[in-house]
Amino acid sequence: MYYIITVILIIGYSSVSALGIYTLYFMIKNRGEIRLSIMGILSIITLANAIFIYSPLFLLSILFYYSETANLLLWKATIILGFLSIIVTSLIYSFILEYKKAPFLPFFYFTVLSGLVIGQLFSPSAIGLVKTASISEGDFIWDVSQINYTYEMITGILIILLQTSLVVFLIILSLLIHKHSRNQEITRYLIANSFIFSIPILFYIFYVFIPLSFLRDFHLILLWLNIIGVSITLIRRPHLFLVLTNKIYYVNIYHKSGVLLYSYKFEETENEADSAIWGNILIGLNHILSEFINKKDQIDVLQTKKSEIVVNYDDLGFAVVVITNQKNEILENLMKQFKHRFKERYRGELEEIQDLNKLINVSEFQETKEIIEESFEMYL
Repeated sequence: MYYIITVILIIGYSSVSALGIYTLYFMIKNRGEIRLSIMGILSIITLANAIFIYSPLFLLSILFYYSETANLLLWKATIILGFLSIIVTSLIYSFILEYKKAPFLPFFYFTVLSGLVIGQLFSPSAIGLVKTASISEGDFIWDVSQINYTYEMITGILIILLQTSLVVFLIILSLLIHKHSRNQEITRYLIANSFIFSIPILFYIFYVFIPLSFLRDFHLILLWLNIIGVSITLIRRPHLFLVLTNKIYYVNIYHKSGVLLYSYKFEETENEADSAIWGNILIGLNHILSEFINKKDQIDVLQTKKSEIVVNYDDLGFAVVVITNQKNEILENLMKQFKHRFKERYRGELEEIQDLNKLINVSEFQETKEIIEESFEMYL
């Protein structure tokens, strides 16, 4: 049976690494089109670590015997890399919930606990290596049950505590994302993925309790299945989770005179009184908009209690104003792309109304709806 597991591990890693190479190639090649953000970069780092660092070290520590010292060093490296991978995944979930913001206390707790684990790993007795057969240095181990790792009690407790905390934190984050998401049908998959992701971690926790080699091997195989699911998602829908909690309420295009050329409403706000607040702020913007072309210090973000007003100016005398719950570079890139499309589509009309005394016919800009829906498709 254990020979079969060895073959499965070799074939499985070959398949996962091939898919991983293609996924990373796809993400890097299409980074402009998919608007690769900090979350995309973190996803690439996590994927690369799991496939090209963690998995090879894991396999080398159970399929080959170099020496007790070398094998233990490889195994300890997988423990550290595994923690880092889960922590980065937690960071990605935190950024989905609130862009580029991570809760201080949980990550401080994870950092301290990780430090305690790493410090404990320097103890010679922290982890032991057990051989169930006569193995010489340099041997390839066809029967993976012949080599095993045991954990000293304190080391095991710290590892279990850290991994359990991270799993619980991921599930809590996924539930919060689901609560605040504008597309809860999609976030159901995120919740399911959190539970699926926890399964290989649970097998590792069981292995720490009871060092049976099949628990360790199933941990790796289930991790690969999870990686396959993540890779397919990144290829098919690379920015699926990037804007789940990022909402757009309005996209408005203003002439420099303050005239509203076009307004597009995405969804209702949490408080209808916000409309009056936005109106007053935008009236106050009129003076800024009338003079912004020659300004070096332009106001590009205004904040209310429940929203942010992001402004992107153009030298043809108009400004794109997006009212959102939070500003991020994904939204800013979409605004730039929209501004360029709008400018090219209405260049003639915009050049005709450079004179502030000229009457503006806003009906000429009615086709703006199509440009907005094309540019901000991921928010619809």
